[in-house]
Amino acid sequence: MILAGIGAGLAAIGAGIGIGKIGGSAMDAIARQPEAASKIQTAMIIAAALIEGVALFAVVVALMKG
Repeated sequence: MILAGIGAGLAAIGAGIGIGKIGGSAMDAIARQPEAASKIQTAMIIAAALIEGVALFAVVVALMKG
């Protein structure tokens, strides 16, 4: 059960790092091209949702194995 908790925690940390990188990169891109903000925001939200989905799947698998 301990390893399941560690696996779920690593999945959550990975998702947090990934979404943080997406957010930071999106802010840099919007600062460089403010006219493309809506397109950048849409792409950022889709990428963040995909990362959240993978992280949720990883947490469920980790807890099922533990």
